[in-house]
Amino acid sequence: MALCFCCSTQVQGTNDSSVVSKVSAAAQGYFQDVFLQHFVCKVARRAPLINRGYYVRWRAVDHCVRRFLQITENCPVRQILSLGAGFDSLYFRLHADGALDRAVVFEVDFPDVTQRKAALISSNITLKEMLDSHLPSLTGPLYVSSSQYRLLGVDVREDSQVEQALRTAGVEWTAPTLILSEVVLTYMETQRSDAVISWAAKLLPQSLFVMYEQIHPHDPFGRIMQDHFLKLNSTLHALQQYPDTAAQTHRFLDKGWEQCVCLDMNDFYLKLVPEEERRRVESLEPFDEYEEWHQKCSHYFILTASRGSLTAQALLTHPPASPLSSISPSWSPEALIVRTIPVCMEGLGMASTLVNTGQVLLTGGSSRVGRGAAARVLLRGLEGWRSISVEPSVDLGVRLYHTVTAVPGGGTVVYGGRSSPLNPVRSLFKVSVHPCGPTGPLDSQDPDAVKLCEEQIVSTSDPPPPRWRHTATVVSHKDKYFLFVFGGKNESEAVLGDGYFLCVEQQHWTEIPVEGASPEARHSHSACSYQGGAVVFGGLGTRGVPLGDTVVLRPIERGFCWERIEVEPPPFPRYSHSAHVIGEKLIVVGGVWLHSDGVPGVIVINLTTGSSVEFSLDTTSVPWPLMLHSFCSELMDQKNPELLLIGGGGNCFSFGTHFNPQPVTVDLRPVLG
Repeated sequence: MALCFCCSTQVQGTNDSSVVSKVSAAAQGYFQDVFLQHFVCKVARRAPLINRGYYVRWRAVDHCVRRFLQITENCPVRQILSLGAGFDSLYFRLHADGALDRAVVFEVDFPDVTQRKAALISSNITLKEMLDSHLPSLTGPLYVSSSQYRLLGVDVREDSQVEQALRTAGVEWTAPTLILSEVVLTYMETQRSDAVISWAAKLLPQSLFVMYEQIHPHDPFGRIMQDHFLKLNSTLHALQQYPDTAAQTHRFLDKGWEQCVCLDMNDFYLKLVPEEERRRVESLEPFDEYEEWHQKCSHYFILTASRGSLTAQALLTHPPASPLSSISPSWSPEALIVRTIPVCMEGLGMASTLVNTGQVLLTGGSSRVGRGAAARVLLRGLEGWRSISVEPSVDLGVRLYHTVTAVPGGGTVVYGGRSSPLNPVRSLFKVSVHPCGPTGPLDSQDPDAVKLCEEQIVSTSDPPPPRWRHTATVVSHKDKYFLFVFGGKNESEAVLGDGYFLCVEQQHWTEIPVEGASPEARHSHSACSYQGGAVVFGGLGTRGVPLGDTVVLRPIERGFCWERIEVEPPPFPRYSHSAHVIGEKLIVVGGVWLHSDGVPGVIVINLTTGSSVEFSLDTTSVPWPLMLHSFCSELMDQKNPELLLIGGGGNCFSFGTHFNPQPVTVDLRPVLG
């Protein structure tokens, strides 16, 4: 919240930003807190991703505080000590709920922060009426003094000053005490934050330490997160020495705490927040930033550490062991080399297809310049790659998370997508790319180099429900080609599990029998043409958890049949990835998984034997964070296989939006060797 040390003013600004975000989340119904609004000058509505992020932060801290108050309800005295409290409304909220019987809340922060807070309290009748005058107001560091609330202005780094101020304010060292640090200690030099943790363990023998902070600084999201705080002159110090939940756990055990449980926020949200509450939260606002939500949650943790047998009862519950936690993938010793292509091309939620050798069509998406209906074509000539922007003669509409599928006989089918989470795109087009000029220099913007021919498909049969984040794959049945549309989501359904067939020749939707147990509903999965049918991998399932299954839609005499392939070792579940089939091998690249240490590279699944091998990506030659979700992928040459990855990135919570600025290639020769 509000603690830094060489640059305290800048870090105190994080308090102001944080409280505005909490007010926004409360105003949208994520949680109840009518007191936060009294600590902000102006209310601003944040994006749904920010609201969700601050909800899970609020929920985790509230969960720990309520549990502590529950297990100490019969104690004659219990205390909450909030370090770097900023403009937190915890005391007022708990007081209004009648939860502070025989409890005292102590808040510590910089003197200028506590002076501002004291002034706001004294000038607001609602807040002032929640304080009594049982204790006289004292001079010095104690700026607000009430029987159940003490506000102290002290630099938390100064152990002796904090101890003396708390002693003067009436702390009872042997009483059960919850110490709360909500994004505070990380702004300190690590030696100083370690000293605070040790100091608390030494002075408070019956205590529970609750901490919420960042982790995983070295992956692409973590690098962007660190850069954000560096620009604010608010370095995240503890990340380097304690980069993950295991390191944080050992940190507390080494500093005098007897037990410690540390969970990242994906674990907390999915396993400790009841399903009914998750459904309520997820229905509050239109939302389509799943990748960014899961990455944000994998980069923050909630920790509880205890001293004494009583407070040990308030530790976070270890979630039930998941079968996924025992996944031990087979790692190849050889990493796949990633290289950049000197062409400016960025975008999220685009769709691509290889239309000819060395020609890739991209449509839709969102970039720094916004969203548009223009298409782009990547052309590879003797001088390398160049990018051409092409205005379609027919308005294809603004689309994100749609599909563009090359079909037999020439041309591509553009299907689905959305312009916003409330507005799916219903139109269906067939698009052809025709070169009509000599090749030019790299990055040529010559609109006459290629042209698009568009034809809207108007089917006489009923179309499927609109959708995005689906797949559209060419399959064959009785010597005819069909576009098989599977899964996705829309404005009314969080996940879809239905499948539809578009006859490519007759351009109408038709029914074909499909036997076998249907795969779980999903979106953001992959589907590749395979032996006349399709192979589906991964995706985000009905419970909001990534899937790692491999399912084949096989052609049979009557139509098709679903068949599950058991893969050993099981792959890391993922979604928002891409995939390609080379012979009997399914090549899956990128995507999002719930834990940062499982950020996917490339997995190769043998569809005949069911074996799998994971490959890491060597990105040392890529000078920027490579975020492989919401991107496009094309297989350029099956003889000398190389993947072309285009676009990708995401809105990195409140740290800014990152776009991969250039395409990259991945050398697949080690995969097939």
